[in-house]
Amino acid sequence: MADDAESLDKMFRPPINRAMRSLDRAFFHKRIPICAARVLDNKTISKCLSDLQASRDILKLDRIANVRPDPVEGSPGRRCLLLKPEIQEQDSSTWSSKLRELVQARQLNIIPYELHLDYSYWTYHDIISSILPRYETDEIPSGFSTVGHVVHLNLREPYLPYKHLIAEVIRDKNSGIKTVINKLDDVGEENEYRTFRYEVLVGNDDLNVEVREEDCVFRFDYSKVYWNPRLNTEHRRLIEKFQEGEAVCDVMAGIGPFAVPAGKKHVFVKANDLNPDGYKYLADAIVRNKVNEFVEPFNDDGHDFIKTATARLLQSDRHVELITAPAKVKTTTPNEGKEAPATKRLYQPKIFDHFVMNLPASAITFLPSFVGLYSGQSHLFQPYTETLLPMIHVYCFSTKSDDNLEEKIKICNEISQQLKYEIRPDAPEMEIYDVRDVAPNKRMFCASFRLPVAVAFRAK
Repeated sequence: MADDAESLDKMFRPPINRAMRSLDRAFFHKRIPICAARVLDNKTISKCLSDLQASRDILKLDRIANVRPDPVEGSPGRRCLLLKPEIQEQDSSTWSSKLRELVQARQLNIIPYELHLDYSYWTYHDIISSILPRYETDEIPSGFSTVGHVVHLNLREPYLPYKHLIAEVIRDKNSGIKTVINKLDDVGEENEYRTFRYEVLVGNDDLNVEVREEDCVFRFDYSKVYWNPRLNTEHRRLIEKFQEGEAVCDVMAGIGPFAVPAGKKHVFVKANDLNPDGYKYLADAIVRNKVNEFVEPFNDDGHDFIKTATARLLQSDRHVELITAPAKVKTTTPNEGKEAPATKRLYQPKIFDHFVMNLPASAITFLPSFVGLYSGQSHLFQPYTETLLPMIHVYCFSTKSDDNLEEKIKICNEISQQLKYEIRPDAPEMEIYDVRDVAPNKRMFCASFRLPVAVAFRAK
């Protein structure tokens, strides 16, 4: 049975050409002789199809329609049903009892049929597997990122001779993709703004993209700012921790994947990015998504911003009027009973509820800015000092293991060194969340903990 399944699988694979260096789409075609059941009365097509599906006689192949026009000339409007390859026209022993029954009842005839597959049928994985050298096909390049109309590759050395082939097939097989680029920097190498050098493999050098995330629209030049579509789930996870009316300080905000959706939740956000282009597109996203009343953009150094944003919030005094569900208005005028919008007032807090620091390569080194952040201001947090201090969500890289116990200890030690205060993995409200794999022995984590009293009020 295993041999039969493998033989059947080979039958529908594309032809192989491991010497191909320039994509030849016409090379990928195949004519496969099978059989079909000619339906003698079109009124019975649905019944015959249902019967043959139940008896497992129908060809089950992804992206292939089972009902086809009759291949015989002079049979306009007549239909046939594709049968699985094991069924032979002249050998009724290969037919199921249901198929024999339908033929004997003169509802069907078994006829030869030539199934034609071409380049448009096979998937990216199918095509690339038939091109790359056999020793490379165990790990097909498939971990690419899609950002708007751009696909971003990070190809390993063995695949570089095939980079243009790979790029063309990716564009062909992914609707809406116009440009495919390959990262040129070494893996893990990042500049101050987390941008990268690249080469265009297919399409125009146009990286002005539009992406949608969490019901928000972002437009930006992908070559000038940082964006990672694989972090969508992580953005959502953290944003779900923010409550309406809270205040959040997004220290390394990028173009706003945390800040803008949080603003839509009516969370007050001070959002900062050091990259001037990041700031520009952050400001654009704030306006574009109509969260101006809740999100304010800044272009400062993150170390300074933690302190200045905290001081600015303490001194601020503002609120936002929100329209809520309509309420009945009783009047003596002809408009009596007409609905009018009800409003509620949200006051911006004086103290941040959350700090977000999404710069995994170095965010932990910004933690000393929290030492003495509220020095001399402990009276603002009475009588429940500890619970009123902000939560800090700091992203970082570390090694990886099955249970991450060693990594959690290592991350807490690094945080403790920066704060000059011991943070333990088992401390209350301490969470070290495994975000995603970055490389074979590298993971991205998010460490969340409440700012300790001894750190926040330490004398400067």
